[in-house]
Amino acid sequence: MNGEVQFKEQWQPQQRIPKKGWGEKLASFIVKYSGGLIKDETQAAYVIIGFVVVAIIISLFLIFGGGKSEIKAPPGQKVIYPPNEPPRLQQQF
Repeated sequence: MNGEVQFKEQWQPQQRIPKKGWGEKLASFIVKYSGGLIKDETQAAYVIIGFVVVAIIISLFLIFGGGKSEIKAPPGQKVIYPPNEPPRLQQQF
């Protein structure tokens, strides 16, 4: 044996277990708590995409919808709309 050490086992690298990202965790959460309505992560992803689309549509409607709103004045008062200023009640002397 010439002073050499010999091993019978061969070295094998450890297999890495991939960590779940936040999207996969969210999909797993939806599948778990859907009451059986959502069967797998693919369906959960579609639900997430649908929720995001609805949230964007509602946000855009709230931001751009409505146009110019009229402010109702109390009885006996008048609302004036000066240019480049906010609306206000007309002062009465």
